[in-house]
Amino acid sequence: MKLLQFSTSHYCRKARLALSYKQIAYTVENLTPGLHALRLKPLTGLTTLPVLLPEQDGLPTVIADSTQILRFLQTYQPHPSYELTDPVLQSQAEMLEDWLDESIGVAARFVYYQFRSREGKPLDPSLSSQLVIQVVRWQYGINAIAVDLATKRLDIAITELAHRWKQPYLVGNQFSVADIAAAALLSPLARIPHYRQAYPWLFERIVEVHHCCGEMLPPGLEK
Repeated sequence: MKLLQFSTSHYCRKARLALSYKQIAYTVENLTPGLHALRLKPLTGLTTLPVLLPEQDGLPTVIADSTQILRFLQTYQPHPSYELTDPVLQSQAEMLEDWLDESIGVAARFVYYQFRSREGKPLDPSLSSQLVIQVVRWQYGINAIAVDLATKRLDIAITELAHRWKQPYLVGNQFSVADIAAAALLSPLARIPHYRQAYPWLFERIVEVHHCCGEMLPPGLEK
């Protein structure tokens, strides 16, 4: 299998966590923001990543969107499973995943790229890195007003997760798509000192999920 991705994308990290948890061998093709549309449009008609190419007879040619990739992988290789045995709890996990995808992952992106373009610039001041950051900021309309709203959204989300993630798993007593989504989509905050200092428990959970999946830790959490 081949995963088309941005190497720094937290949505692509979500797909990698699932692939690693399922112990499925895969390769990656890293695309360049802005130019990636030339590769994706003929495949999916969209410009969003990740995209999975199963590259096997009898399987779909292409699967776009991280949620659809996780669903495909669960069907393709049921064990080890991140589908909960209780249908009610599975529904809760899917609702959490959707909330994290559509709201919290977007907020994390806005806050992270604002940080990287300002006080976080020394993390990688190279021209190529800063060019990518500006392309992403332009592509998603990241500005001061949007970042302020995103920051407030993240504060509310982390408070909610603090109540749920006191135990090893976000839903019930099994590993689920909610744990994968939370660990991946909040991982960019590991490079922002404010979040590391204010919410140490959050990054402990993110590390635990990465260890559970056998995936490399995100930047800011490497040992």
